[in-house]
Amino acid sequence: MPGHGLQGSKLSRGFSGLVLLGALLVVAGLVGLVYTEAATLTSMLLFGWLLLIGGLIGLLHAIQSRGTDYFWLGVVVAAMYIAAGVVVIRHPHGTAEALTMFAALLFLTGGVFRLVGSLVVRGPQFGWTLLQGAFGLLLGLLVLFDWPHSSLYVLGLFFSLTLLFDGLSLIGIGVGGRRIVSLV
Repeated sequence: MPGHGLQGSKLSRGFSGLVLLGALLVVAGLVGLVYTEAATLTSMLLFGWLLLIGGLIGLLHAIQSRGTDYFWLGVVVAAMYIAAGVVVIRHPHGTAEALTMFAALLFLTGGVFRLVGSLVVRGPQFGWTLLQGAFGLLLGLLVLFDWPHSSLYVLGLFFSLTLLFDGLSLIGIGVGGRRIVSLV
């Protein structure tokens, strides 16, 4: 098969690209773990710009759909996205504080529900569910007791850990994919 080598070469380059992207994400994640406050602010600004751009695109879409029943709904939703984006960009620290409080409350709520659920149901995963609940409750309390100071690092820590693990996953997929292509 004359084309088989060419296809394998293209696949191998594609997997090499995944490894490179993964390595970049790992480096960004590690840098973010060192500079968690900068990672928090960066993630807030990125979030704000995504809201703003999404709102502008939504507004363009609403304008294109003038005369439909959903025109005003599209305009209102786009305006809310734009307003939220502007607020997040202008006040990244306040946004980080609010989202950190929200995260703490989610951890607390999830932890309590897992703890109570594991004690009530006592299913086959009782121990793991109990441990998850206790961990969620503890994490929520730690974030909450250090709030608002925790808002300087919590979101950046989560953002950086996500980059790190996504990067490691891409490296694993890229290396594994290249090995499979070389075997075929």
